[in-house]
Parts: sequence; structure tokens; C-alpha cells
Amino acid sequence: MEFLLYLVLGACAGVLAGLFGVGGGLIIVPVLVISFTAQGVDPSVLTHLAVGTSLATIVFTSINSVREHHRKGAVRWSLFVWLTLGIVGGTAIGAFTASTIQGPMLQKIIGVFAIIMAVQMALDYKPKASRDVPGKPGLTVAGVVIGWASAIFGIGGGSLTVPFLTWRSVPMQQAVATSSATGMPIALFGALSFLYLGWGHDDLPEWSLGYVYLPAMVGIALTSMFFARFGARLAHRLSPRVLKRLFALLLLGVGLNFLI
Repeated sequence: MEFLLYLVLGACAGVLAGLFGVGGGLIIVPVLVISFTAQGVDPSVLTHLAVGTSLATIVFTSINSVREHHRKGAVRWSLFVWLTLGIVGGTAIGAFTASTIQGPMLQKIIGVFAIIMAVQMALDYKPKASRDVPGKPGLTVAGVVIGWASAIFGIGGGSLTVPFLTWRSVPMQQAVATSSATGMPIALFGALSFLYLGWGHDDLPEWSLGYVYLPAMVGIALTSMFFARFGARLAHRLSPRVLKRLFALLLLGVGLNFLI
């Protein structure tokens, strides 16, 4: 039943990754926290294990999503390169920051972020395209900030990258596609950082590599790779307004649960 839960979670995360460019982490982290709690994982490592595992699964989620967006010619690779340069350092700093925060406090921080994202999605707020795309240094600095925050929350960065690129006058479909591409280095370097920071911790459950729980990673990855491609196709065909509001309601519940 536990592995079946991971398969279903992977399917949901994959669709969200392709459809909204959010990487699925906003759903993966809370469900993993609940799952690990039920398994009796030590509270001191539980939240960090959920975040690290979430980032590891997003590596796989990103692959088919990026391929589908690239096939449609929507990824701005020139932006990807300079954002990624900052993301590499930002994710390492973010993982270290998260490792210094106690598990219960980290859950509350993630809960506040989930509520903010819920309000943003419910209101369908998008920053107006008021500035041009920044130069290489500006993109790199933005990558550091996005990578830092994404590693703390265990997300692929889409909820940060898409608004930033939209604000910088990148068309929405290109912003989502480019965000999906940057999700891969965020997840890869973030997961490696959590693996390193948690290596050898005495309270981790069996089948863990640092703060990455392998059974959850494999189960989620198996279905997320397929469903991410499906989600990316939907992103080019459907208006996701109703889906966004339903997703916002789910995130609101998750955030309140973490704060109570």
C-alpha cells in the first residue's frame, strides 16, 4: 500500500509538473511528511527526508516534461543557461540552510509558502510584464535566489521561476517551458546536496541515501515521468483556471495543516 501511494503521488506530481511548471514538489513534500510520520520516521529527520526525496523525484519528473516543451519549441535555452549558473550555487546554499532548521519549524515555513501559493493560484495573480529580460548577471542572481528557496521548500522552482519570467516579459508558455527546464538542475543539485548533508545520520530509516528515501523516489519516479509528458501536452491545449483553483484549495489545506 505504501508503494502504491508513491505511484499515485508520482502520477499527480507529473501532471502538475507538465501543466503548471511547478515540479510537483508542493504536493510531494506534504504527502511524504504524512507518509513518513505514519512509518514512524524520527521527527528530527522526517521533514528534511521529505524535502530531499521530493527534489530527487523532480529530476525524473523534469525529463519528459522538458522534452515535450522542447519539442514544441517553447524553451528559452539562452535564459536557461544563465539561470542555471546561479541555481547551482543557490540550491547548495538552500539545502544547507534547510539542514540548520529544526524539522517542525521547517514544516511551518513550508506551510506558509503553501498558503501564499494557494492565494496566488486562487486569485490567478500574474505579475504584469513591466520589464525586459535581464542581462546575464541579472539572470544568474535570479537563479541563486530561486535555487536557494526551491531547495528549502523541496520544489522544482516553477512557482518562483514562472512569475519572474512573466514579469520580465517572457510569454507564459515560454515561461512555463523554461521553468520546467530549470527544474532539472534545481532538483539535481538540491538532491545531491541533501544526500551529502544527511549522509550517515543515525536516525534515518533503511533504504535512505542521506536525506533521500529510495523507495519513495523510485515509486514516484516510475509514474511521474509518463504523466509529466501528459501534463505538458495539456498545458498547450487547455485553460487551467479551474484546475488551478482546485489545486489552490488543496494547497490551502496543506498549509493550514502544517501550521496548526
